[in-house]
Amino acid sequence: MTRDPEWSDWRVFLAVARHGSTLAAARVLHVSQSTAARRVTALEEALGVKLFERRALGYRLTEAGHDLMATAEEVEKAALAAEARARAHGRSVGGTVRITTEQVFAVSLVAPWLRDLHELHPEIGIELDSAKELRDLGAGEADVALRSTGKPQPEGVVGRALLRDDWTLYCSRDYAATHGVPASREDLLRHNIVGGGGGGLWRVYLAWLEELGLSQQVSIRYDSINGLMSAVKSAIGIAILPCVIADADPDLIRCLPPRTDHRRQLWLLTHERVRRTPAVRIVVDYLYERLSAHVRAVERRREELGLAERVAA
Repeated sequence: MTRDPEWSDWRVFLAVARHGSTLAAARVLHVSQSTAARRVTALEEALGVKLFERRALGYRLTEAGHDLMATAEEVEKAALAAEARARAHGRSVGGTVRITTEQVFAVSLVAPWLRDLHELHPEIGIELDSAKELRDLGAGEADVALRSTGKPQPEGVVGRALLRDDWTLYCSRDYAATHGVPASREDLLRHNIVGGGGGGLWRVYLAWLEELGLSQQVSIRYDSINGLMSAVKSAIGIAILPCVIADADPDLIRCLPPRTDHRRQLWLLTHERVRRTPAVRIVVDYLYERLSAHVRAVERRREELGLAERVAA
């Protein structure tokens, strides 16, 4: 039983016809002479016709071989055109991809990774949006979102949950050496709390402090996550931070176990409308890989520190 002819068979047929031997064809195609000869024989068997006369000085086309040359060249033309279109498609993955996320995640997670993404795919432009307003993926206000939420996603929004987004209070090692590490709400009443953080962080943060009766302990407030992190590391006071970020920082010490009475998870999201766009797909896959690696590293560090709670949901 013979198989159907393949493009590689026709490719060898044309090379042998043009160069007069399987040895010359093999050199052009960068295959062995035995492979070239085998392909010619396989094509003849599949078609049920002799295409070449084997002579001491090389291969010579038969009448049937001559008759098939024009058709084979049309096959070659179509195959080369398809390959060219595929390569052009690969080169055209460029464009701009807009990523939206909270300032705390933009500064501490996404921004440091964008250099490597640019080096891998310089044809893709990136806009990193950390505005307070929630961007509508369905309306095209952003292409990719790294978002902490416990709510169902709107219709058409698709993505993957990365981890349970726990938060708690942290201080620096220098602060702990001077003031100790608070172990309860009562202890916290004797410590300075740094507020703010930019974006939507302060709304969640303040509600958390008010529920614990600690809002009056805020001694200084910053309007950016850079300011908040700098204040904590400068030993000015204690601040609430996402565990996925703070647990990865060797200069920070967790003061209390994170609250787990919430449904928030950190999601990497996009919209059905753009999810198969080459540039968006590249960015989503890259961020998912980096975020997953970061989560695994945080989990290992938490195990080394003997922390009971896990980062992953």
